[in-house]
Amino acid sequence: MYVLSVCGMGFGTSLMLLMEVQSIAKEHGYTVDGEATDLGSAKGKSCDLIIASSEIAAELSDEAAPVIAIDNLLDKEEIKEKVLPMIKKLAQEG
Repeated sequence: MYVLSVCGMGFGTSLMLLMEVQSIAKEHGYTVDGEATDLGSAKGKSCDLIIASSEIAAELSDEAAPVIAIDNLLDKEEIKEKVLPMIKKLAQEG
């Protein structure tokens, strides 16, 4: 599965978020490939899932892939609670 993590500049926050998502997926037996990117570059990219801060996620609501909004990017438990069910769902559909 291919995940886009999105932040304002496309590095830093989005890279940290992608690494956390990949770690959570790996702990549960899933493989997640992905890309950390900025908002402008994310629009129209082909992916299975988009993960971003709440503010940026609102800008991505028109994308074809599901968008998960994270309120606190430093809260690993929030990321896990929101992202893991979608990873499981996408893996079943895949």
